[in-house]
Amino acid sequence: MKAVAPSETAEAFAERQAKALRVHAQLCAEYGAPFRFFSTKDPLSELMSALLSHRTKNADSHRAYQELRATFADWDTVRDAPTEAVQHAIRACTWPEQKAPRLQAVLREVSNRCDGGPCGDLRFLGAMTIPEARTWLETLPGVGPKTSAATLLFSDLRRPAMPVDSHHHRVAQRLGLIGPKVDEKAAHVLLADLLPPGWDAQQVYDHHEALMFHGQKCCFYQAPACARCVVLAECPFGQARLGPAN
Repeated sequence: MKAVAPSETAEAFAERQAKALRVHAQLCAEYGAPFRFFSTKDPLSELMSALLSHRTKNADSHRAYQELRATFADWDTVRDAPTEAVQHAIRACTWPEQKAPRLQAVLREVSNRCDGGPCGDLRFLGAMTIPEARTWLETLPGVGPKTSAATLLFSDLRRPAMPVDSHHHRVAQRLGLIGPKVDEKAAHVLLADLLPPGWDAQQVYDHHEALMFHGQKCCFYQAPACARCVVLAECPFGQARLGPAN
């Protein structure tokens, strides 16, 4: 049974969960789920890619990742390279001067935890429970809940951990699935609690992608297209914005 916040009754939680599942079904139908996984990376490579993607457009982070892999033979070589060389390789992403030393710090910490051996590929995370794996990842430098979930779900581990990006977060807030003051970090726990515990990686991926697509294609940050929203009947934000005449 999911934990219910002290300020929320079990009935209110059940209503919020039922809404989340209705929205899931409607948005999955709207955007064509099931969605194909975009990545087949091993978990360490997915972790590096996720760190590069912070506050960066997908095309730019992809270009930075591809250049990094083309420049260095493996992740151990990235770890031991001059930081300036790593920074140059990832120059297509935002803040390469910050991300280069962070990547290397993560790789060094992974090696230290593996008794100084090779960085490996983090496949051992697949034998852990999801909370254990996320805790392990989130104690690495600069790794938060979005990155840990992305590493587990998007990599070839295919573990059902749900990342919450800015689009997903915005849509969830406007729908009332989380409160207006809940930040992205807290949203990971609250939104994951709404999902059935038996969902597999594909179902969790579909949920994340459907809400993300809705944020990109309809529920824009500015001037959201509420009049054509397929979940308008579930959305207090959209109903208030359009007014009673609509």
